[in-house]
Amino acid sequence: MKEILPVQTPRMNAVRQTLPLSGRRILIIVENLPLPFDRRVWHECRTLRAAGAEVSVICPTGKGYGARYEEIDGVHIYRHSLPLDASGALGYLLEYGMALFHEMRLALKVARRQGFDTIQACNPPDLIFLVALPFKLFGKRFIFDHHDINPELYEAKFGRRGFFWRLMVLFERWTFRTADVVISTNESYREIAMERGGVAAEDVFIVRSGPDLSRLVVTAPNPDWHNGRAHMVGYVGVMGDQEGIDLLLEAARIIVQDRGRDVQFVLVGGGPALQGLRTLADDLGLQDHVTFTGRAPDAELFEVLSSADVCVNPDRVNPMNDKSTMNKIMEYMAFSKPIVQFDVTEGRHSAGRASLYAAANDTSDMANKILELLDDPALAAEMGAFGRNRVETELNWDHQVDALVDAYRRVIVKKPL
Repeated sequence: MKEILPVQTPRMNAVRQTLPLSGRRILIIVENLPLPFDRRVWHECRTLRAAGAEVSVICPTGKGYGARYEEIDGVHIYRHSLPLDASGALGYLLEYGMALFHEMRLALKVARRQGFDTIQACNPPDLIFLVALPFKLFGKRFIFDHHDINPELYEAKFGRRGFFWRLMVLFERWTFRTADVVISTNESYREIAMERGGVAAEDVFIVRSGPDLSRLVVTAPNPDWHNGRAHMVGYVGVMGDQEGIDLLLEAARIIVQDRGRDVQFVLVGGGPALQGLRTLADDLGLQDHVTFTGRAPDAELFEVLSSADVCVNPDRVNPMNDKSTMNKIMEYMAFSKPIVQFDVTEGRHSAGRASLYAAANDTSDMANKILELLDDPALAAEMGAFGRNRVETELNWDHQVDALVDAYRRVIVKKPL
């Protein structure tokens, strides 16, 4: 295994020295994942702390993150429970209603204990502006950290538009109009903020979801993950209905049964579709060729990525995935892994020559691309090296530090509406 040298973090080191946000008090609200499990938001928290700010977070509980309050790395984390993963209109209404109740309750608690001058809301959903609005009346600032384009997410999940889709469009518009500053994860999202949200260009900052290379641990490959097979394909991400795991399993069936290849697939992650995907794998006759780990600790996740020959992103080609940057792509590149994914705008922008691109939602072509890399180790190594270099020189979290700090500098000087 090639030695991975320590990664320098000059921008993070610089903010630790200059403390450009000294005296600022920030409240971050995130609804869909607990902290510090949510990597992007945790990187933001640690960066804001390094820049001198006091940081508090409101988030849900989750597996391994059940404490209602704890302080980690100087960040105050307040957690609340939520109903089980929602499905259907009534389920989402219950989940979002309970989340808003707890977020407002805990925001008042944070206001009494630590205080805050700025609220940063991380979607989905696009409802957290309702928590920010009352505080804006008292001069607090509001930053919208735009993780997902919700109207497109709704359409991808349910396959239709209609009343609730129009409601998502309305909530998005209100969120953009309430925000003093918007943080976008890529150029596509920045264009949406300006064109669909009407946000001025000077108030939109691109902060990509780059991996923190100082915290990723590349390990020696563990042959146990191969399950005695010649090759291993890895996937890391949420197990949801819109993530395209069913397409990956069909590609796996083609590889194993139609092509007779000796390949193990290891899928890391939890989510509402996990049990259904296990059943699907069984129905496809892949019981012995697919390993579902569920949500895994970092050590196990890093070991899987270090052991994989190829990594995959099976997200369907649709308007949501075409414009979204997937964290898994960056992590695959950080571990020097060649990638196979369907051809989407932001996936290609992130990975470039580190990936092969299958025809849209074509499982046979995805299978062909995976086998092409398994059969050509030299090409796979070249692609992996390109990806690692791109993350080191352009895309890792240290390259996002200045943009995040600039967004907070902007909200400080901008006059309240």
